[in-house]
Amino acid sequence: MYMEKIALKTDIHMHTEFSPDSSTKLEDFLKRCMQRGLESVAVTDHNTIDGALALRDIAPIDIIVGEEIKSRDGDIIGLFLNKPIPGGLPALETVHIIKDQGGLVSIPHPFDHFRRLVIRKEALNLIVPYIDIIEGFNARNNLNQDNITAQQFAKKHGIITASVSDSHTLFEIGRTYMDLPDHDHTPAGFLDSLSNANAVCRKTTPLIHLLTTLTKTRNKLKGLLH
Repeated sequence: MYMEKIALKTDIHMHTEFSPDSSTKLEDFLKRCMQRGLESVAVTDHNTIDGALALRDIAPIDIIVGEEIKSRDGDIIGLFLNKPIPGGLPALETVHIIKDQGGLVSIPHPFDHFRRLVIRKEALNLIVPYIDIIEGFNARNNLNQDNITAQQFAKKHGIITASVSDSHTLFEIGRTYMDLPDHDHTPAGFLDSLSNANAVCRKTTPLIHLLTTLTKTRNKLKGLLH
């Protein structure tokens, strides 16, 4: 008897080799996602959508085209993008460009004490009316309180939360994810489904940040040599 699918195993903050601090090859990324049973993922490389577009063309699973944008005021994620968003713009201008594409605005790790590119509090408060998603659990946040603060901020402002791996390595893929009710794969349908998600949350070891830093340094050196 046919059984209607009721949930999609989903992660909406993930990185590939197209990010300067990740060395995860596209083929390996896709293979690991499928091994871990992920069925819908947002590829959110830093300041580019090239990796997401390449994966969307070859993947048998749902690929949401995203970008983690280095705005002038800190990191902002755009989801369901058609075109790349330039970095270095004010936060308010950045979210307007995302919205003009029909995309969703997600704020990554907004209260992490240790990351340099966390969005400034003044900018966060300014763009609240345009925010669709707040990361209520980011597996790479070292302090539990930083995730709790994000959840409290989202609740105060009536914003939907997401739980994400923020994976930069194969090890992290599939450790944190959300089971979302099946949806029509539009931004509006996705957002409605996200509001009813069940999350599986596992923190990543703080040592992962050291690996990310080493990868970024190595990639910089390779660029200088070439």
